[in-house]
Amino acid sequence: MQQDTIWNIIGAIRRLMDVLPHGVALRFGAMCAGLAGAMSRRTVDRAERNCVRAMQVGVTRARSIVRGSYANLGRSVAEFSRMTRHPEITDNVVIHGEENLRSALAAGKGAILLSAHMGNWELAAAALARRGFPVNAIGADQRDERVTKLVTEIRESCGVRTVSKGFDLKAAFRCLKSGEALAVLIDQDAKSHGVVAPFLGLPASTPYGPVKMAQRIGSAVLPVFMVRRGTGACHDLNILPPLAFLCEDNMEMNVTLCNNILSEWILKYPEQWLWVTDRWAWTLGTARS
Repeated sequence: MQQDTIWNIIGAIRRLMDVLPHGVALRFGAMCAGLAGAMSRRTVDRAERNCVRAMQVGVTRARSIVRGSYANLGRSVAEFSRMTRHPEITDNVVIHGEENLRSALAAGKGAILLSAHMGNWELAAAALARRGFPVNAIGADQRDERVTKLVTEIRESCGVRTVSKGFDLKAAFRCLKSGEALAVLIDQDAKSHGVVAPFLGLPASTPYGPVKMAQRIGSAVLPVFMVRRGTGACHDLNILPPLAFLCEDNMEMNVTLCNNILSEWILKYPEQWLWVTDRWAWTLGTARS
């Protein structure tokens, strides 16, 4: 499908999302994501295979998890799309452990919010920003520059600043040295640029930039997880105490610590993690399986 066509579809869906009642918009988003999954059978099949392997469940359970993951993604996109005109959506987020973030920022060395593509990660950042926290988020360039710009604009409308793609170290260092929070999702395949460490029990190439920066600046690394309550509009944002890295010179050990905490929460709420991301493509060749 050509980029212009996709862009026009995005615009039409956004306009519709803005005028629908919130609950209806979430159901519509889940339905659209389900249709997208039905049209992407190869991607869904790969996600189900990865789920069977990582979760050690049967095919039927894996199919249910991946279907739930698509539905959660659809609801999350609906919420994100509506945030500019409906900032009150962030009122649906209950924050737990806010004192952990306040304490970390009070040290004056910033804080790295370590998370995964789980729940509605964009809404999590917006909820923190609307409560007065200085939040920056790593941004990934999309194939269409117009989509990249749109994502950045929606974030900025909620008070979240975007740090450019490729883990712009200078920009990331600046926000941390200014005592701000930097949200980073490390559940992405870093290919040859990462450290291989277990993720959901399987070896995965993992970005280590956040850990390296935290050690250099002295920033706290706080695991943060957004969890949707059932299939509805309410969320719990869990901010955990900072991680304690035991060995500064052993990056594999430190990255494993990060992956372990992410894996623990994904195992609790597997339907809320983005299984469509091929986490093990580089280490296990799952993209070709």
